[in-house]
Amino acid sequence: MTVFLRLRGSAAVAFVAPAIALSVQPATAIEAADREAVRICADANLLPFSNDRLEGFENEIARLIGEDLQRPVVYFWWPQTIGFVRNTLRARQCDLVMGTASGEEQMQNTNPYYRTVYALVYRTASGIRAESLADPSLREARIGIVERTPAATLMRRYGLTKTEPYQLNTDTRANNPAKDAIDDVASGRTDAAVIWGPIAGYHAARQAEPLTVVPLVKEGAASHLQFDISMGIRADEPEWKHWLNGFIARRQGDIDGILLRYHVPLVAPDGTLKTAAKEPAGSRTAN
Repeated sequence: MTVFLRLRGSAAVAFVAPAIALSVQPATAIEAADREAVRICADANLLPFSNDRLEGFENEIARLIGEDLQRPVVYFWWPQTIGFVRNTLRARQCDLVMGTASGEEQMQNTNPYYRTVYALVYRTASGIRAESLADPSLREARIGIVERTPAATLMRRYGLTKTEPYQLNTDTRANNPAKDAIDDVASGRTDAAVIWGPIAGYHAARQAEPLTVVPLVKEGAASHLQFDISMGIRADEPEWKHWLNGFIARRQGDIDGILLRYHVPLVAPDGTLKTAAKEPAGSRTAN
């Protein structure tokens, strides 16, 4: 299981689709301007990132790429599980994975286009005011956590053992454990949850019960809760990478605006919170 999959769910899926015959085209570099379409590799049911109704923030950023290239955007859908890259990008069914942790070895990475962090979520009316997992108010709290994520390791280090575990590996077409963890905080089944920031911010904003979302930037670099996110392409396409890096530089303000609308906590290069994700009515996002 790669970091690329771990970050998402929280959003990763263990479902392995039946094998199908995939034609692999010969490796031929295509200039950005020569592409007939922007072909995106994506999961059809993985909000807030993407879905087949084009409601995710990666769908919106892909639309910006299409606008810049003046090309249509088309999708090749595949559940994000083991084999995702092999069956999509490497099989040349599509040319671009919109979000991957920088350094992901299965793909060539563009420059990062955002940096984000795991977040603590709790009911605003609960009396918890924690801004770090070291806060004493969390000692007796029942905390939801997706198994085998970096945040789970940090919780054990702090001695936070009253946990409600959620599966890392699942079929997102039927289940969404990270969303379930946020729902359980809102309903009072648990006191808090520690979830990957884009997922936490997005689903917390959709609860009737006001929730506080605290990006865990105060844990420091050693906690390994912050990640740069890039786009993923094949290694044999340097011109495509060059164009995408230019796109990111040109449209960074537009990209940030989209991410903020989806309540993604954005982190500055020095590890501090660059700008807080917008918060649902009645809640507080800690700085």
